[in-house]
Amino acid sequence: MHTCQSLELETVGVIIGPDLIVRNGEVITNASMRAKSDATVKGYKTLLKSTPQDARTRPEMAAKNTYRALLTRGQKRCLVWSVDPETNEYLKRSGTLV
Repeated sequence: MHTCQSLELETVGVIIGPDLIVRNGEVITNASMRAKSDATVKGYKTLLKSTPQDARTRPEMAAKNTYRALLTRGQKRCLVWSVDPETNEYLKRSGTLV
């Protein structure tokens, strides 16, 4: 669950869940891995049946926008950790994760 509307803090910590991973330097999102209570994925299964292209792009943008909002709320620093070990390794190599 996330909420961070118009809120900036000195330090923020962000845990990247299984809905956003990095493979071979490419960011991959998976809407089915988001929390069932997340409003950004409501209607995802119905949309997948009716318009598959929208079903793939809309949740992808929602995931990226969610993390972008959370990652930019720290005024001085942002601590990042991913539940996915390969994504953590990518973040360490890129200097994002210490």
